Amino acid sequence: MVESGMSKVKAAAKAGMCRETAQKYIDAGKLPSEMKKPHTWNTRKDPFEDEWPWCEKMLEQNPALKTPVLFKAIQRRNPGKFKDSQIRTLFRRVAKWRATEGPGKEVYFDQVHEPGKLASSDFTHMKELGITIAGQPFDHLLYHFTLTYSNWEWASICYSESMESLMDGFQEALWQLGGTPQRHRTDQLSAAVNNLGDREQFKRRYKALMGHYGIEPEKTQPDSPNENGDIEKRNGDLKEVVDQLLMLRGSRDFDSIDDYKKFLHQELRHLNRARSDRLKEEKEVLGKLPLEKMSACKHYRGVRVSKGSTIRIDRNTYSVPSRLVGKKVNVRQHSEVLLVYYGRQKVECLPRLRGRNKVYINYRHIIDSLVRKPGAFLQYRYRDELFPTSRFRMAWDELKGRYSERGAARRYLEILHLAAMETESGVDRALQLLQRPGERVTVDGVKKLLEIGAKLETVPEVKVDAPDLSDFDQLFSSREGQL
Repeated sequence: MVESGMSKVKAAAKAGMCRETAQKYIDAGKLPSEMKKPHTWNTRKDPFEDEWPWCEKMLEQNPALKTPVLFKAIQRRNPGKFKDSQIRTLFRRVAKWRATEGPGKEVYFDQVHEPGKLASSDFTHMKELGITIAGQPFDHLLYHFTLTYSNWEWASICYSESMESLMDGFQEALWQLGGTPQRHRTDQLSAAVNNLGDREQFKRRYKALMGHYGIEPEKTQPDSPNENGDIEKRNGDLKEVVDQLLMLRGSRDFDSIDDYKKFLHQELRHLNRARSDRLKEEKEVLGKLPLEKMSACKHYRGVRVSKGSTIRIDRNTYSVPSRLVGKKVNVRQHSEVLLVYYGRQKVECLPRLRGRNKVYINYRHIIDSLVRKPGAFLQYRYRDELFPTSRFRMAWDELKGRYSERGAARRYLEILHLAAMETESGVDRALQLLQRPGERVTVDGVKKLLEIGAKLETVPEVKVDAPDLSDFDQLFSSREGQL
């Protein structure tokens, strides 16, 4: 402004400063912003100045050391010297050290994705969402599959990180997609390998699965979840979406697993509609699906049924019908069930146990032998498996209080035999009635209530006499006479 001919007084007034200050900037030939010095000094003494060399040494040795832990250690070194409120000062000091002198952090590099090139998948636990089925907690996982270019995704319910769950979920996703990508990336799948128990067998089966679809398999490096970051992020996003939708739904309870599955897949289809443009690009370059899916089951051949009418599969024990004792059976282990075959005939379908050294004993398989040998029940290794519901357990406890152990066992096994021959639910209802105050559990009492229940459930035959049509003729004739 001075250069344009304006006086210094007017220029200083217009700039909002006194004439002396304006003269200072004119003499220096610099703008006020250029003469401002950065604030590099402390306005007060750093309370951690004496402790900082020790803190710095600790941070250099343990870069992951958290500031609250460091602060507590300083307080222990100097009792009564530091107040809890001073931790904020230490936070700022540590943050500055990490930014200027601390170790470098891992850098994440954004990747360029091409249509149809790469798919990624992983298992994710859903327990934290608190989903229930018919009021009972539903502890489960999702096998989650996504295309890294379009973010198209699909998920299937499973109960363990097993090879069978992976095969079922992977194939379901591909057939929903309608094509195959060039590559499929997973993490190390350690849990699935451990569940199978044989790393080489897992590798063969997984390689065969990829070969069936003409897909090149990829694995991330150990302890490097960032290499599979696409699916890791999608896992979190999907769980957040499901959580929000459950809030809007007003309930986290479903009548059945099928109802929950329909809810989940409906929302996945809705999410995928927003990706239709990029998905269209992917579908143009996806490979073709084979004519049929690959069998996801694991075969066990020539499994001998023990004298206890049990088989041992994948380190778990299952009962089978007693007529198979001493025979050899073939077992197909699927993700959720075991199918037992004698020759080519399927003789039993068993729920697959999750974990190791678990036991599934179906009392129907062995009740005939137990009724003939009631004494065997008392010390039976798997006796706890012979109480289908809590009422059966209560009935056993009541019978033990009134009879000798052998007498109680004989009577309880007769009741269990009724459950096997009639209906378990019917016997359970009968026991509920007989366990009321003033009543006693007896075999005859259960039989009587089963008979009453059967009569009540019988649909009565209703007989309706055919109408006499001549009555209508008389009615019409009388109406005509009145007219």
